Amino acid sequence: MRNYNFLSIILLGITLTSCGDTKKSDNTLFSFDESKFKEQYQPQDALELGILNPNSKTVDSIVYYANDKKIAVKKGLDKLSFELKDQKLGYQNLKAIIYYEGENAQASTRVELVSNIIPKSLKYTIINTFPHDTASFTEGLEFYKDTLYESIGLYKKSKLLKTDYKTGKIYKNLKLDDKYFGEGITFLNNKLYQLTWQEKTGFIYNADNWKLEKTFTFDKDIEGWGMTNDGKYIYQTDKTEKIWKMDPNNQKMIDYINVYSGDSKIKSVNELEWINGKIYTNVWQKDAIAVVNPNNGAVEGILDMSGLRKLVNVTPNDYLNGIAYNPKTKTIFVTGKNWDKMFEIRVSE
Repeated sequence: MRNYNFLSIILLGITLTSCGDTKKSDNTLFSFDESKFKEQYQPQDALELGILNPNSKTVDSIVYYANDKKIAVKKGLDKLSFELKDQKLGYQNLKAIIYYEGENAQASTRVELVSNIIPKSLKYTIINTFPHDTASFTEGLEFYKDTLYESIGLYKKSKLLKTDYKTGKIYKNLKLDDKYFGEGITFLNNKLYQLTWQEKTGFIYNADNWKLEKTFTFDKDIEGWGMTNDGKYIYQTDKTEKIWKMDPNNQKMIDYINVYSGDSKIKSVNELEWINGKIYTNVWQKDAIAVVNPNNGAVEGILDMSGLRKLVNVTPNDYLNGIAYNPKTKTIFVTGKNWDKMFEIRVSE
């Protein structure tokens, strides 16, 4: 039975992700020695890898792989101490190719690597409260050149908005084709990127005049959810625990992280915002924002935002969604789907 701290429960709600199972090899000649495997590992651990040889074959060498990357070559049946400190959180898919008697065979298994970070409890102070259009099914929220932009979802209602956040006045409005469900947005190199939900389609606009410059297709079979960038790469979510890293030059996914709060996998990470080297993300259907290390996926802090519900006129299905950082004021703006208010907050430990 695993222990879940209070902060993790805020993110997880009542749904806990099953963890710790291993993926067994179907090879009958060789298999990984799992007799000393633990249910979960942390980054400071090392994993002892060895191969069982029940048929007493003469083994020449073994090539070990982790997540399809070669990590070591061992002579005979020599064991390998595999340090986990440089691996991304989540399942480590382990493979061994065993060379024996002029032939080769394969064995595979997996172990789960979880975070060794206990998330900090973060506090927020409301600086200002502004009006927000209750017709706005908020999917993306971002500042660009001191102006707030918003992506609105739902089929036949999806659009981009350029707004005066202080008054709610709409400066510019671009409606998407009825077949698209608008999702996350981000600005990079004077271009506006926008995702769609299940259409596996993204748009690139000129940030100044909103002229559509390119329509691209996702190169992974994923949904489009939240979006942000670090000034060089774009990050996006897909309804799972993954945050994908995209090359904006060709829109190809080049990497991803898995989000973990302690030993718990956090699924449905949604809207994203890059703030001072960390990724802030809300979790779908949860009144919480997680602060994620973009290098390994570890949740380092959690903001319990449930108190905002007392200040807005919403239904239980009007979920928190929308995080925008204003670098000019160094404050964060948060709202939700169909909320009547948007809040400017300052975060502290």
